Amino acid sequence: MAVTEPTLITEPPVFRRDVRVHAWIAVKALSDAGDALWTIALAWTAVQIASPAVAGLIVAAGTVPRAIVLLWGGVIADRADPRRIMLLFNVLRICVLIGVALWVLAAPPSVIVLLVAAVAFGVCDAFYEPSAGTIARQLVRASDLPSYGAVAQTASRLGTMAGSAAGGVLVAYLGLSGSASANALTFVVVVAFIAIWLRPRFVLARAPKESTLRGIGRGFAHLREEPTTRTLVIALSGLNLAVGPAVGIGLALRAHDEGWGAQAVGLFEALLGLGAALGAVCVARWRPRHEAMGGFRALVVQGAAIVALGVGPIWTVAASAFVIGCTAGFASVLLSATFSATVDTAYLGRMGSLTRLGDDCLMPLAMAAFGALATATALWVPFAIFGGAMMALMVLPLRNPMFRAMALRT
Repeated sequence: MAVTEPTLITEPPVFRRDVRVHAWIAVKALSDAGDALWTIALAWTAVQIASPAVAGLIVAAGTVPRAIVLLWGGVIADRADPRRIMLLFNVLRICVLIGVALWVLAAPPSVIVLLVAAVAFGVCDAFYEPSAGTIARQLVRASDLPSYGAVAQTASRLGTMAGSAAGGVLVAYLGLSGSASANALTFVVVVAFIAIWLRPRFVLARAPKESTLRGIGRGFAHLREEPTTRTLVIALSGLNLAVGPAVGIGLALRAHDEGWGAQAVGLFEALLGLGAALGAVCVARWRPRHEAMGGFRALVVQGAAIVALGVGPIWTVAASAFVIGCTAGFASVLLSATFSATVDTAYLGRMGSLTRLGDDCLMPLAMAAFGALATATALWVPFAIFGGAMMALMVLPLRNPMFRAMALRT
């Protein structure tokens, strides 16, 4: 596989002593806390002023424009300076939040205002995320990507948990205006850090300037020509399609059918989050010699745990949820690091966009399919089908000789 390697500008320090990267991870976790706070405030306000159906539309409104614009964002990430793109769209996010805060101070929140805010955030995400996805490759060595991913994912989960916990309190006392202002402050910190302190150590290869459609087409051609990249994109795109419906719908259905109550669903979700955090931390302390193989093997175990969610008493379901969380955190760190280290850097933004597009476009279909199967058959059937599909999907990368030999350590 021909890969355009990044050009070294400044030699990075050892990861455990890399103060700049550690500070960036902390700032990003603060931003994730603000996003979680804002999401809760948006959902709570929508429920207060609209019907449940309209509230659901408001919360999901950002998904459609994000899916439409995401590939364009990938082209720009591969062609322009990712750091400038991140600065621009974080400033636009601040403007959106300040606009919402000022509007709500002048008049009661309306459905139109919430819809515009959700759509604007979705569009900003579509341009920001592909560029932000290339930052790790610009900051640390390829051999340090698993450690970076482990610490960053753990910090992000902790930030999201803290933001979610604070979000309900803040919107109750300060309303949507206070929540929007708090999230705007987190983005101000992010913008200041990117502008003043975040300096790349590696320069990524840039794609030629051409029309957006041609750039997107060139990305799909690259995917067709590079089997290793194609396998990684398919695996990362489908990472959540099996487990998402099983935990998003399936756990609630099991708790309802068995009479376990809503508290059981909360317990399962808590175990998932705890397992994911532990799985990510595990990579920082211990990582397999062949990172990609370790990630794919973990997903085989995850597929078996998804099957196990559909049968057995409450304690086996709880144990399976914990295993799913552990394998998800472990595999996502290893496979994301492998993805960043091995994909041609001239296509990193576009390939990252394709992996995110899987969730935006295919997740609603996967949710609907799981629900339809649960309605038409016994409840254990969709768990078995979705878990079995994940295990079957892993056969291809596990048999790939390149993945079997690949190691990120230098």
